[in-house]
Amino acid sequence: MGDERVIELIGRIDRALARIEAEAVRSPAPTTAPAEGRVAAIEEAHQALRAKVERTISQIDRLIASGEQG
Repeated sequence: MGDERVIELIGRIDRALARIEAEAVRSPAPTTAPAEGRVAAIEEAHQALRAKVERTISQIDRLIASGEQG
């Protein structure tokens, strides 16, 4: 896997983070506490997103390692 592919992947992650940050600015968190069921849904979504990010970082680590070996 070439350096260009790793750079492309990092660029995609950077663009995704920029979209997330832009949305956070446009839609700030509510000032009132959400209902308890909503908190559980948010926590579940957070855990799912966290797992996905961890898998993606692991993939990037493997790509980088394979690039260093090749």
